[in-house]
Amino acid sequence: MSEPTGPISADVDQGSPNGLRGWQGLAFGFLCVFYAAWHLYSLNIAPLETWLFRILHIAGALVLGFGLTGILLVGGDKRWRNDRLELVIALVAAIPVLYASGLVAYGLSQYWTTGTVENPDAVFANFGITLAGGTLLAIVSGWFLRGKEGSVAPTDWVLLIASLASTGFIVLSLDALNLRLRAGTPFADPQNAWAAFVAVALMLELTRRVAGLALVVIALVFVGYSFLGPWLPGFLEHRGYDAKRFFSYIFTDNGILGPTTAVSSTYIILFIIFAAFLQSSKVGDYFVNLAFATAGRARGGPAKVAVFASGLMGMINGTSAGNVVSTGSLTIPLMKRVGYQPQSAGAIEAAASTGGQIMPPIMGAGAFIMAEITGIPYTELVVAALIPAVLYFVSIYFMVDFEARRLGMRGMTNEEVPKFRNLAKQAFLFLPIVILVGSLFLGYSVIRAGTLAIASAAVVSWLTPFRMGIREIIEALRNASQMSIQIITVCATAGIIVGVISLTGVGARFSSLLFELAETSKLLALIFAMIISIILGMGMPTTAAYAVAASVVAPGLIELGIAPLVAHFFVFYFAVVSAITPPVALAAYAGAAIAGSEPMRTSVTAFRVGLAAFIVPYMFFYSPGLLLEASWLEIIRNAVTAIIGVYLLSGAVQAYLMGPLAPIWRVLLLAAALCMISGDWRTDIVGILLGAGIWLKSRSDTRSVSKAA
Repeated sequence: MSEPTGPISADVDQGSPNGLRGWQGLAFGFLCVFYAAWHLYSLNIAPLETWLFRILHIAGALVLGFGLTGILLVGGDKRWRNDRLELVIALVAAIPVLYASGLVAYGLSQYWTTGTVENPDAVFANFGITLAGGTLLAIVSGWFLRGKEGSVAPTDWVLLIASLASTGFIVLSLDALNLRLRAGTPFADPQNAWAAFVAVALMLELTRRVAGLALVVIALVFVGYSFLGPWLPGFLEHRGYDAKRFFSYIFTDNGILGPTTAVSSTYIILFIIFAAFLQSSKVGDYFVNLAFATAGRARGGPAKVAVFASGLMGMINGTSAGNVVSTGSLTIPLMKRVGYQPQSAGAIEAAASTGGQIMPPIMGAGAFIMAEITGIPYTELVVAALIPAVLYFVSIYFMVDFEARRLGMRGMTNEEVPKFRNLAKQAFLFLPIVILVGSLFLGYSVIRAGTLAIASAAVVSWLTPFRMGIREIIEALRNASQMSIQIITVCATAGIIVGVISLTGVGARFSSLLFELAETSKLLALIFAMIISIILGMGMPTTAAYAVAASVVAPGLIELGIAPLVAHFFVFYFAVVSAITPPVALAAYAGAAIAGSEPMRTSVTAFRVGLAAFIVPYMFFYSPGLLLEASWLEIIRNAVTAIIGVYLLSGAVQAYLMGPLAPIWRVLLLAAALCMISGDWRTDIVGILLGAGIWLKSRSDTRSVSKAA
């Protein structure tokens, strides 16, 4: 590889919004800028009433989503192209949708001018059924027909209008129709239930487009559970709910407008804007360059660069898969160039990007939602997350190093990496992160700290060749809105699951089941909690995965007597690693797409590389010192023995220590690693002695081979 002529860049070219041309590209580009700017304005200057703000947040994501993603499907677009047929279907669907939209516009105008809606039962008598009919027709046709390239499909215009109509009616219902008092009760307004049903259908369809079917299927299972409860066995049984109560309930702060949307409408959108500003100002590139300068010359350098760079960028990015795409587009080709197999290159990037979600101080916004749910101060959560995050990244580093040794890989040459002394002169580019962390620890709110960090990213860019002016700021805001569509939609869909859990009480029943398992074995209860957390997290971004898993699993663990901090970190870790757990390993699949490897094999390899993440939660369960919940002496002992444990575990997985390991030694090394989990000093001594013996044996064998050669 030739010497770089400029800074290494991890940016992904965004282009015009999803390839839209002409006036549509300009219109949706403007809407993207307005959507991001509106959030900054509302969060910092003119706050709106909570429900109204969250409804508008979701409405904007639906409008942008159907405008920008309708021409692109996850996994490739294999739909038919028949412009005439699609136009006919769109016209048929548009008639009832436009009629329902007109009713909403009339109701809103009447309410804003007079403060009331006269005879709403008569005005909206046919609203729900007509809106639902037109919307469902447009949704179903979109499964089979695709529009013209570079423009919004006619049926997607119908879905866009339906998004405004359904959410507009819910806004009207807040005060004019007493939504807050009636939703979820036998007195719920039927038309409100219809509007919520349409909004749910639209969210599920958009989720299918931007995130695939996994989360949609899980959400539909939970929706079905709400209606089928009376016929289910055992602890799953409940009395069941009719459609009016269910859909009116699900679009309240107990469901879709609850914690997942609360976080996506504040913390997540804020940090996505921050990430977009880092990209536009090239501050994000500095993180990647620094990783290359620090680790690029080591054995298997690009893989170790991926560990560092993905940790730095992943803590800001709210999705593991999104981080794979941004940093992996650079690191994966370089890993392949120095000798890593494509599946290993994709897997290492996926595991490292996933680890970014547990990296303080931002943790992919996970720290903020955990603080919201638990009531534990943010600063305590960040400090507690330090040692587990170090263990995760140290384990991946060991995995990468052992594989590089085993395959005899080289590092990158001096000509292939940026000069560290040049990067040291640009250390001021860390200021946005310093300002963010410093503001949080000084007691500023997350919103104020995040806004200061966004502003500082723009200001810092003025000291570089990539100065951010008005045009660059507008571009960053546009990119931020595009980047946010997936996670906002997924968080809203996750809110459906949270709402079902709240409505049916299945979380309490799950807690009882965990309690019964714990009477047999607490370890068995933890393993069961781990499996459920991973299943619930599959196909979701970190924050949504954790929010759902925390609603189901964490209360049960706390009921077992586990401290809330430990219980929520346990759930959080397994919700995060669902991104590299087969069969729905989104981060691994993203890595496979860039590496050109087989997705399932890449996901299995990523699971193996990130194996420590499946062990660390048990470590801090048995050794609370890893979460700084002990004396300093015990904290130090737990940390040191845990690092030794993940070192031994990495050697066992890679079948290499000082040299290749025979199967029997791998098994013994794994046993030594497992001895380090419990935190008991006696098992620690056994593990250290056994590991030291195998290490000496491996070293002796390697020296013998070297002398013989």
